[in-house]
Amino acid sequence: MPLFDRIMILDWSAAGSPKRGRDSIWIGSDRAPAQNPETRRRAWKLLGCALSRARKTGERVLVGADFAFGHPAGLARRITGQPGALALWDHLGAAHQDDDRNRSNYRDLAAAMNRALGQPVFWGDGRKLATPDLPRLKPRAHPDLPQHRATEAASGTARPKSVFQLAGAGAVGAQSLTGIAWLNRLRRAPGIAVWPFQPCDSARVVLTEVYPSLIGQAVRAADGFACRDEAEVTVLAHVLRHLDDADALAPLLMPHPAITALADEGQILGFGHQPALDAAAAAVLAARPWRDQLLGGAVDRPTTSSASSNS
Repeated sequence: MPLFDRIMILDWSAAGSPKRGRDSIWIGSDRAPAQNPETRRRAWKLLGCALSRARKTGERVLVGADFAFGHPAGLARRITGQPGALALWDHLGAAHQDDDRNRSNYRDLAAAMNRALGQPVFWGDGRKLATPDLPRLKPRAHPDLPQHRATEAASGTARPKSVFQLAGAGAVGAQSLTGIAWLNRLRRAPGIAVWPFQPCDSARVVLTEVYPSLIGQAVRAADGFACRDEAEVTVLAHVLRHLDDADALAPLLMPHPAITALADEGQILGFGHQPALDAAAAAVLAARPWRDQLLGGAVDRPTTSSASSNS
């Protein structure tokens, strides 16, 4: 029996102004065309409306977000005085500011954490005007904080960038700082749990970290999408739907023994299960269940792609 009635995938963006198309926010689903809201506030409203409708109809929802939910073990305690990723979620949720034009203070938050550590770990300031205490280039390694989490180990696919890297091709640090702050609001609602940090068996909405590059080959082979981001959220939603319908999603929600600091670092959904993901992706690619969705037209779907920006 499937664990979830609906699966949604959130591709986040830390863009500093309203943005659509490539390298912007996309919300994919196993049921409907992907949406492409231009700001984080708009994305928040769309996600909230979708979850509200699901609650009214009694549906259980899995929401996968494409940014890191945790940081290397030890960071949360050093910054907040408390262990565990959710302590850092609360810290970011309280300190982060984001307006309706996508102007965010995430660089200032990263710089403040660098100062608290006494040595910079966050880096990659892409603006012309430098942010004090936020180096543009990668600093020397911190003696107690590794660059990568255990879940980011290479497994035959592309390895995620360090969550400490805020700018540059493939960087996810800025998306994590902004995305965690927004999701922290959501997790306060009744019936919502963050995997793997909280018990999820009875939760009506489960938030998980995903990494679409785990099925990168299938995404590249999928056609009919405006850009790769739209393909990623749509194909991954259907891959997870395929696994869940086959009663094969539950193993992906088990903690992996290679991750010894789970409460700090978290785990990418699908980590350690590449063969199952590959098989499901091949089946989904052959069936292309999104064809009818695309023919119906997407809500907030652009007709052209735009350039990448995290400024």
